[in-house]
Amino acid sequence: MKVAIHTLGTRGDVQPYIALALGLIERGHRVQLAAPDQFESMVRTHGIAFAPLPGQFLALLDTPEGKAAIASGRGFGAGLKLLKHVRPMMRALLDAEWKAAQAFTPDIFVYHPKAIAVPHMAEALQRPFVLASPLPGFTPTSAFPSPMLPFKDLGWLNRISHIAAIRGADLLFGKILSAWRSEQLGLTQRRTPAVASSGTLYAYSSHAVPVPPDWCRDVLVSGYWFLDSKSWRPPDDLEAFLAEGQPPIYVGFGSMPGLDPDRMTATVFEALARAGKRGVLAFGGGALSAEQRARHVHIIRDAPHDRLFPHMHAIIHHGGAGTTAASLRAGKPMVICPFFGDQPFWARRVQELGVGFPLNRRALSVERLTAAIAAMDDPLMRHQADALGSMIREEDGVATAVRFIEAAANNRLAEP
Repeated sequence: MKVAIHTLGTRGDVQPYIALALGLIERGHRVQLAAPDQFESMVRTHGIAFAPLPGQFLALLDTPEGKAAIASGRGFGAGLKLLKHVRPMMRALLDAEWKAAQAFTPDIFVYHPKAIAVPHMAEALQRPFVLASPLPGFTPTSAFPSPMLPFKDLGWLNRISHIAAIRGADLLFGKILSAWRSEQLGLTQRRTPAVASSGTLYAYSSHAVPVPPDWCRDVLVSGYWFLDSKSWRPPDDLEAFLAEGQPPIYVGFGSMPGLDPDRMTATVFEALARAGKRGVLAFGGGALSAEQRARHVHIIRDAPHDRLFPHMHAIIHHGGAGTTAASLRAGKPMVICPFFGDQPFWARRVQELGVGFPLNRRALSVERLTAAIAAMDDPLMRHQADALGSMIREEDGVATAVRFIEAAANNRLAEP
């Protein structure tokens, strides 16, 4: 079977799909992964066929406009602020996805929610397609509101909020999609595809977000899709730092950019010192600076979370779905400082699970961060984080997802 996987976004939106691709290949299937061209080396290193998509969307995060939007945005607010920059890029993206699909001629599509061209391409090629998301929010439920909204509960509006989020792409890009369907795919002009999805996959653990009772059998929460870095070894300086004392606290904000990384880094350094803790600081996408130095903090650009986090005492991060997953799997308590998108949702979830809590990034101070670091020493929190990590480590989300995709391709999801 030929499986086309289409995904868009930052590293956290690509890495799980590499793990899924490897699981499919191991089962004997042929896979092509379409993703922003910045990830070509990362994908090809694993022996996966790669189709490059325009990387301007990802590059937008590092522009002054992108940094300002993320710094001030909450939920999907940052995306709306960047909409005027995104719309002109859409046609080139849609064309690139269609080119990749035509060259590969898949038997089934598996796609990230941001890859909005896929349902239309599947209609044109008369192929099944499966939505695969690292977060909930694309299947209506009364259990909780859309993760893209900064609310814990909206009561009877919960279900409506999911429908609004699902229709968001149609509202924002409907005219572009409708014209593209006609001009490139030879289909009738319409904002939504004329065919239904063959199923929905959620690439997180039901221990992290329980399965709502109002979801149907064509929706599966498979467990996380972890891409392990078995060959990675810590550089000598990091290995020496880890051996010098008590396990440090990891601080990193992934691909998130920053408006004042020097101030944020100084706050982290001082809070760690006041709490009497050591730290490993990953400066990553620019929210933190690599310029400052201190004996109690070791600076790295990045490191595989699956290999590094087990050596940490606790984790401070931005709340991306992938970093949250790695922290939960490692069994470590965490503080989440959300930037935008679904990150506030994951911050609320770790608090509800009793394994961490949110901290307002825009009101971050040395005093607040020092108190948060001390709170992660709580024995009950540490016990609950360890227990949750054990349960997540027992799951095999990739294998479960592969079986679901195989069933969807053969129209077997409705079977009892």
